[in-house]
Order: sequence, then C-alpha cells, then structure tokens
Amino acid sequence: MILVNPQHMKAVPGRKTDIKDSEWLADLLRHGLLKASFIPPAPIRELRELTRYRKSFVEERTSEINRLHKVLEGVNIKLTSVLTDVLGVSGRAMLEAVASGEEEIETLALLAKGRLRAKLPQLRRALDGRVQPHHRFLIAQILTHLDFLTESIEQVQAEIEQRLRTSYQEEEQLLLTIPSIKVTSAATIISEIGVDMSRFPTEKHLASWAGVCPGNKQSGGKRFSGATTNGNPYLRAALAEVVWSITRTDTYLAAQYHRIARRKGKKRAVMAVAHSLLVIIYHVLREKKSYTELGADYFDRLNTEQVQRHHVRRLEQLGYKVELSPASVA
Repeated sequence: MILVNPQHMKAVPGRKTDIKDSEWLADLLRHGLLKASFIPPAPIRELRELTRYRKSFVEERTSEINRLHKVLEGVNIKLTSVLTDVLGVSGRAMLEAVASGEEEIETLALLAKGRLRAKLPQLRRALDGRVQPHHRFLIAQILTHLDFLTESIEQVQAEIEQRLRTSYQEEEQLLLTIPSIKVTSAATIISEIGVDMSRFPTEKHLASWAGVCPGNKQSGGKRFSGATTNGNPYLRAALAEVVWSITRTDTYLAAQYHRIARRKGKKRAVMAVAHSLLVIIYHVLREKKSYTELGADYFDRLNTEQVQRHHVRRLEQLGYKVELSPASVA
C-alpha cells in the first residue's frame, strides 16, 4: 500500500464515480505510474508532531503579545515607545503593578531597572493612561496566559532535545556546523526531511519536494509562471528564518544573499539562499561530513579579474588614473 498525491493522478473531470476512480487508480498502479509520497519512519513522525506543536505554541504566544500591545494602546499606555521589550524585567513589573490596581504614575515609573532609570521622564509620560477595571483584568489574564505558554514551550522543547540526544545526536551536531542553524531549527529540519537522504535521489528532488526551487510549467512551447510550489510550509519557514539570520553574518551564504538581493530583491534572495542551504543540508546528512565554510570573499576570489575591471572602471569614471601592481608576497 502506498500514499500518493491526488494532484498527480486526477481522473477526467465530469466522469468520476467511486468505482471508476478505483479502476483508474488500480490501472495506474499496475502500470507503475503512481509515485509514492515521502512517509518518514515513526520516530521522525513523532519528532515532527512535537516540533509542529511547539511552533503552534510560539505562534499563539506571539498573538497573545500582540493582544497585550492592543490593550495598552487602547488605554494610552505607550510603553513600546520607551521600552525595547514590554515583557522584559522592568516592563513586566510595571504591567503586574497596573494589573494589581496601582494608579500612581511615579510609583510605576520607579519600577524601572538598570539603564532604563535614565528615561524616567519619558516613562512618566508613557504611563499616563486611562486604565479601567476591565483593562486590569485583561492585562492580568494575558500575563497569566503568557506564563502558561512560555512554560509549555519550555516543556515541549525539553522533550524535543531529549529525543535528539537519544536518537539523532550525530545528525544534530552535523547540522549545527552550518552557520546560524541552532538546536530548534536543526530539530525542525530533521523532523521534516528525516536523516535518510537515500529517499531523495538528488538534492534537486529534495528542493522540489520542499518547494524552494522554481516551478516548471510549460505548454505549447511557452513557459508560464515559474513561481515556487507549495512544498513543505514548515520546512520553508524554518529555512527562511535561518537565512534571515545568515544575512547578518560574514559567510559565503551571506555573500550570496547580498549578491542576489542587489539584482532580484530581498525576498527572492532569501528563497535562493534557502535553496542553497537545503542543498548543503542534503550533502551534510548524506555524506556525514561537517559543513566547510567557503568564506565571504569566495565570489571575489572566483572572479578576481572581473572585480578588478569593475573597480578600475568606477575609479576612472570618477576621474582617476589607475595603475595596478601586485603586492609583494612576504
């Protein structure tokens, strides 16, 4: 028994019954025209449920934080204009005091800690709001819910890390050698694609399955939209998060991002680097070898003459006369 994608074997529209559909499926299977979907083994599926459950908690916590911001804006408390993190140590103390019934602005402002005490005048203005009893109730409920969600995330994360250490410690350590991949993203990647790369004949098959490569739609000699397919949304999101973190590093992948972003824009550059990142993950897991960094100057070393011509031309356009001579090697 195999599981297939229904889009790959749809019957003729308007001529479909359960019996005809069953005959059509049996005929396709008999001729070997059905392609089995990727079904990871049970331990990977269990890890996948945990990582997706953790993601739902994180999204719910983000929604609850946004709800808290909305309540504060509604009562004219502008803490976000002064505090970087409203739920930091100082912000949390102020919110708990507001929820407990404190109305004195000076008392609330003096709850600031550390360098925030230098902003007491701004804090006094930001805390001058119109808080009603039902607002205090809402803030208290939101803070309680946030504590519950934070504790739940920590418990699920602990279970994920325990399973990684028990069954997939080698693969986790290999993935951690790739820039900006941490334990959480490594767990998501392992849970979505597994550790047996023989299920994907090449890295191109994996990229197509994940939906991080251009689509292929051509008919009558005309090429239509090459937008990426839906693929695996959980894996795509994890790769995109890693890529955004990579853009702030001094690595080969960061250089590739900036190189593409100048011509194609940031979003297309993120997807292109996500494709490269997935190819790296495929080979790291398949060959059981750590990632080898090529360096941020890889493209400059690859096209040294082109870089020279470009900069010489720019300097000449600015009115300089340029003569190049190689530096002496010690």
